[in-house]
Amino acid sequence: MWQVWVLVLSISVWSPACVNGKTRPEDASAIAVMYSNLNSPPQLTGWSSSSGGDPCGQSWRGVSCSGSAVTEIKLSGLGLTGSMGYQLTSLTSLTILDMSNNNLGNQIPYQLPPNVQQLNLAGNSFNDAIPYSISQLTSLNYLNISHNQIQGQVGDMFGKLSAITTLDFSFNELTGNLPTSFSSLSGVTTMYLQNNQFTGPINVLANLPLQNLNVANNQFSGWIPNQLKNINILQTGGNSWNYGPAPPPPPYTSPPSGYTNQNKPSTSNGNTSGIGGGGVAGIVISILVVGAIVAFFLMKRRSRRPASDVEKVDTDRPFTPLVSSEFKEEKSIQTSSVINAKTLETSALMNLSPPPIDRHKSFDEHDLSKNPVVVKKAKTAPINATMYSIADLQMATGSFNVENLIGEGSIGRVYRAQLDDGKVLAVKKIDSSVLPSQSSEDFIELVSNISRLHHLNVTELVGYCSEHGQHLLVYEFHRNGSLHDFLHLSDEYGKPLTWNTRVKIALGTARALEYLHEVSSPSVVHKNFNSANILLDVELNPRLSDCGLANFIPNADQVLNHNMGSGYSAPEVALAGQYTIKSDIYSFGVVMLELLTGRKPFDSLRPRSEQSLVRWATPQLHDIDALAEMVDPALKGQYPAQSLSRFADVVVLCVQPEPEFRPPMSEVVQALVRLVQRANMSKRTTADEQGGSW
Repeated sequence: MWQVWVLVLSISVWSPACVNGKTRPEDASAIAVMYSNLNSPPQLTGWSSSSGGDPCGQSWRGVSCSGSAVTEIKLSGLGLTGSMGYQLTSLTSLTILDMSNNNLGNQIPYQLPPNVQQLNLAGNSFNDAIPYSISQLTSLNYLNISHNQIQGQVGDMFGKLSAITTLDFSFNELTGNLPTSFSSLSGVTTMYLQNNQFTGPINVLANLPLQNLNVANNQFSGWIPNQLKNINILQTGGNSWNYGPAPPPPPYTSPPSGYTNQNKPSTSNGNTSGIGGGGVAGIVISILVVGAIVAFFLMKRRSRRPASDVEKVDTDRPFTPLVSSEFKEEKSIQTSSVINAKTLETSALMNLSPPPIDRHKSFDEHDLSKNPVVVKKAKTAPINATMYSIADLQMATGSFNVENLIGEGSIGRVYRAQLDDGKVLAVKKIDSSVLPSQSSEDFIELVSNISRLHHLNVTELVGYCSEHGQHLLVYEFHRNGSLHDFLHLSDEYGKPLTWNTRVKIALGTARALEYLHEVSSPSVVHKNFNSANILLDVELNPRLSDCGLANFIPNADQVLNHNMGSGYSAPEVALAGQYTIKSDIYSFGVVMLELLTGRKPFDSLRPRSEQSLVRWATPQLHDIDALAEMVDPALKGQYPAQSLSRFADVVVLCVQPEPEFRPPMSEVVQALVRLVQRANMSKRTTADEQGGSW
């Protein structure tokens, strides 16, 4: 009889292993999602879209495991379409991801395996910007995104990627100067940058341990650093190099990146070196003067800071504020670096000419609130968008039938359009009152300006139409609608947004504004920033719409002033009716409050003291108990308390009443990135794990 009991016990112990399989549940779920998003291709033999699949226990094509963890996915050249899904961050043991030479176009996924060492996405027709999330892949030693159609400038995101040995950005449409953080790639030996549209010098590469460098067929200029002329393989043709000896740096200036001599200029006398007594005196005087000026502005800034500012030490709070010390530390480092770099130059020239412009200066150090961006009219550039006829768009929208109306704002109405080939687009029909006397040439110039805006979190302009006095813009269509719909429509509309997703939306939208304010040239003020203009794609990534539209319409300020009661307008807009970069930042803070509370910016149905979201919420953002009461009830308490507190700190900065106290969007992005990083390092709640990855 005891043999029977042993057999029963053995079966009971063995059965769960069979049911659950060998693979970790999170890995199995991520690969099942990938299979579904790749349109369930038959060439992926053994794969299944069931979350209960077992890629490690079975034979799934291209998948390798170590124990129960998926460590490699190699699916090169299989003609795959679709996307890689939205759960790649769950593959924490994945070290090799090779999806090269398929057809996974549009954008590189923002969410990537956090510990991947080899990432190959070459030959997939990706055409959007390089996602900033690559900056967090600190284990990465091989990165290949060549032979795509990736556009725009390369972000300054390589400071933590010192493990990279091979980097291949060749055969894309990348523009601008090389990022300064390339100098942090201390392990790189092979770099391919050929066949792009890079400009400027390549001095940032001078001190890297390169053995193979190809920068051919770009628009580089300046001199090729001497250090690079000694490497094994160097290809530099098809650029605009200067030849002959490079000029020495100007007197009393710090040397350029890659210049190997010491900072101190030596005298022509062989017996002495260094700076003379007069130079020393000048340096001392310069340091004292600059130090006094910095101290004066710091004291002035502190004295004008409102009591609710996050730089104030609040001993009642159990958590350290996110922005208080970190923003101050960044300002201190930035100020000291500017002083050190400019000391010698200032001592020699401070009495002869005005100080040089520091192009790396933070935006909040300029009085942007009094200097709105002025767009100079220039010759219309080529338009990278399709020209549609009014007949085509009428047919696609059912003659602009109200059944296809998906949105309406101050500038015009938006209709859903389905073309003959089945493609669905969004058509914005600009109100004739917005462009009352505009010629077709003026509208084409507007289209040209908008078509130059390319960013992962900006809705792409697809086409336009200008016929019979009608002006229409054609955009990507996002079926998930707007953030406003998700937050404020009834529960029947869909599942509420999780806390993780809300933070992701805030970060992506902040990156879109950072691009408009600090990357685009000329800078673009959105002027109509609100949750209805934040569209959500299939993975709930934010896409900011109407970018550049109000900026290039002559009387947009007057048109938008009718919306001042919406709750998004900054105080200075309500007073003077002028929109600036700083007013965009205020509106962004209001949207963050929407994400936090689930409330509308202005709600006349609430008690009078609660109708204005900013007035009601801001006094409570530093009170932990009050903050917990303010959170959107739809979250049902499923959020990390510390993350909530840091999120509130960023809100406080953005909705400062005085524009000069609001941080630039680049600092807001950094603060939200740190928030995500700290949350990833801490133990997540069960609700977070259910809410998707960061």
